[in-house]
Amino acid sequence: MPVNERLVMRWNYIIRRVALFLVVVWAAASVNFFVPRLGTGRDPIREKLGQLAASGGLRQDGIEAMVKAYQAKFGLDKPLYEQYLNFLGDTLTLDLGYSLANYPARVSDLIGNAMPWTIGLMFISVLMGFVFGTLLGALSAWPGSPRWLRNMAVPLMTMSAIPPYLLGLIVLYILGLKLKLFPLSGGYSPGMLAIASFEYYVDVVHHSILPALAIVLQAVGFWALGMRGMMVSTSGEDYISLAEANGLRNRTIFLRFGLRNAMLPQFTALGLSLANVVAGQVIVEVIFAYPGIGTVLFQAIQASDYTVINGVVLILILAIGFVTMMMDFLYPLLDPRISHHRSDG
Repeated sequence: MPVNERLVMRWNYIIRRVALFLVVVWAAASVNFFVPRLGTGRDPIREKLGQLAASGGLRQDGIEAMVKAYQAKFGLDKPLYEQYLNFLGDTLTLDLGYSLANYPARVSDLIGNAMPWTIGLMFISVLMGFVFGTLLGALSAWPGSPRWLRNMAVPLMTMSAIPPYLLGLIVLYILGLKLKLFPLSGGYSPGMLAIASFEYYVDVVHHSILPALAIVLQAVGFWALGMRGMMVSTSGEDYISLAEANGLRNRTIFLRFGLRNAMLPQFTALGLSLANVVAGQVIVEVIFAYPGIGTVLFQAIQASDYTVINGVVLILILAIGFVTMMMDFLYPLLDPRISHHRSDG
């Protein structure tokens, strides 16, 4: 196929994938807009003002007038279709607006404060789970591995079947409540100043161990099982037999021919499983009261804070969709046998 034709087909593929990404973002954001408004029937502004009145911070006789004033300010007095059009316009400009339950806090500020906690926890957990799980799965299927490694299938299946939030409760009870090795909740100790210091960073790491462990344990089992299946298939390929016949060392065959070829589907699964990873981490953050996106979303759902719910879910959709799309673009670089164009022959 001529070079120019390949370039055209590659660009057509990229344009189609970007268009599909935008359609998915629009559809998911639309569902996220309508579900909170049609599903609960709760008014976050009225509930917040009612709480202030009950605590003595607001006069009872002025609540109704303030509810109407705030509804007009946030556009909640308009028809639903007009709210939806305004929502789409704000989404295009990434204007997430103000929190209904925590006014005048902006949604972008709430998400910005929580995002570093979530990214840090997710990066460490996903990296450790993927690396250790992939290596353990490969060794458990390789014929030259020790017997105890090759007998790891049952424990790995058990770990992969337990959801992260249940593992979180288990490690919380054993390591936190009974053995008291780690703090039970929070991102850092009460009274600790959130400033750049060695003591603060050590305290943050200490508080993140239990939630990270809950995610890593399940991820290790998941990635190990997938890698074990691929390694079993790869070890029976002709190029493995040829490498053995040529007298190559077992370690060389494992690393250069076995592990390298079995790794390719793992990278694809990494992008596709990101949504499940995010969903699991959101619940784990709530269990440990970790100051990340999951806790912000949970508090917003409790208060029916539409703008925060829309903002958090939109950011998660954009992140998951973008990573999945980039994995699709990068996969041919990992495996030259895969291309973005189809040959007519």
